[in-house]
Amino acid sequence: MPELPEVEVCRRGLAPELEGALIEGVVIRAPKLRQEIPRELIELLPGCRIAAVRRRGKYLLIDCQRTGIEGSLIVHLGMSGNLRFVSRDQPPAKHDHFDLVLAGQSLRLADPRRFGVVLWQPGPPAAAELHPLLATQGIEPLSDDFTVNRIFSSISKRSGPIKPTLMDSHLVVGIGNIYASESLFRAGISPLRAANRISRARYELLVAAIRETLSDAIAAGGSSIRDYVHSDGSAGWFQIQAGVYDRAGQPCLRCGGVVRQIRQAGRSTYYCTGCQH
Repeated sequence: MPELPEVEVCRRGLAPELEGALIEGVVIRAPKLRQEIPRELIELLPGCRIAAVRRRGKYLLIDCQRTGIEGSLIVHLGMSGNLRFVSRDQPPAKHDHFDLVLAGQSLRLADPRRFGVVLWQPGPPAAAELHPLLATQGIEPLSDDFTVNRIFSSISKRSGPIKPTLMDSHLVVGIGNIYASESLFRAGISPLRAANRISRARYELLVAAIRETLSDAIAAGGSSIRDYVHSDGSAGWFQIQAGVYDRAGQPCLRCGGVVRQIRQAGRSTYYCTGCQH
């Protein structure tokens, strides 16, 4: 599933092409993905200009406006979705479900598993975060709100293991499986350690490690696992510079210990038995 770095890379790729563009049409080929795509978009969006392309957690927000209309498209790529620019006359493939038709090209959503969303939230840009899918989202880990004090006062009250706790989007958004493992490795914290058994000093290391890991992932274009690609069809490369992810049985790049793979909350966790404690 595309996580925060992949969605941010996607946003940065889309924004120069979309911001200021005039929407000329909408094509809906699948009536429903994870939720029903609003049919009123076909009448609502033509004539709108795209004011901004934003991100909240793993959701893209495309702000649209024209006389009498203001609102945001809320897009989630699900497990396997991608957005790409295509020529307006390019025939759709099997899993191409939604087009935003612009003057010289179309923005096309492909989603083989149909677990993404395309929804509409009317109102000014701030109203988008009131949508039920966004209203319960936690702190943005690359924002100024992501401080040691804020994290220590919330996460440190949890008794469960720290790794699945970091992946709870109600606490912190966008730290997916790869980035949780890598952040804990950089901070030297075992994914098995209970969140409430970690000192404030070690949370300081973890906050810095999360910021660093996500920033490095964005710089590397994210991680391309399975079928995720960017809007221009290129792949991300963060996974090949990972310290522990997908390196089970190999020596730790830092201490020479063995990288171990376990299951936590149904997901694979990778950590070093020598330097994470």
